[in-house]
Amino acid sequence: MTFLLSASRNANDFELKGRNVCLRAPVMGDYPAWADLRAASRDQLEPYEPAWTRDELSRTTFRHRLKHYGREVAQDLGFAFFIFDAAGGRLMGAVTLSNVRRGVAQAASVGYWMGTQDCGHGYMTEALRLLGPFAFRTLRLHRLEAGCVPDNVASMRVLEKSGFVREGIARKYLCIKGIWQDHVLFARLADDPVLEAHG
Repeated sequence: MTFLLSASRNANDFELKGRNVCLRAPVMGDYPAWADLRAASRDQLEPYEPAWTRDELSRTTFRHRLKHYGREVAQDLGFAFFIFDAAGGRLMGAVTLSNVRRGVAQAASVGYWMGTQDCGHGYMTEALRLLGPFAFRTLRLHRLEAGCVPDNVASMRVLEKSGFVREGIARKYLCIKGIWQDHVLFARLADDPVLEAHG
């Protein structure tokens, strides 16, 4: 596993490599694969995400996402990665560090999604394990937080296999599909046991 980050924190300058997956910042050239994968996986993704807009998969929306990601990196507020098959470079999903808090917190929130065809093979577990050294060593964070709705058993399993510990329930924590929903909260700390990157 390797991780690279320039001192300038340019959105396109970091990459994480594992045995089966590779994580890197999204670029405009990823748009066709992203739109196709999101469209093909919509039935699986929509129940667990904020309500999709009418132009959710448009090129313009994707361009706005990239600008947002770039601003977050420049301001040390967040880092977005697309997940690719390490062997062939095929887009599989994404993982983000968002809401980075410095000062006494040194924490960030983790979000992720995986395309339907690649679910259940350990790829997201590997991606989240790759994220650990980047978050804790490179960014010097102390705590990673993640949450999922109580019926998303697969997501809870991924978090637990990735070293996250269940901490409790946050009532009406996030607005998912237009409804404020309870979430099971998980966290992983910098001094928790180190996990190998492969699933």
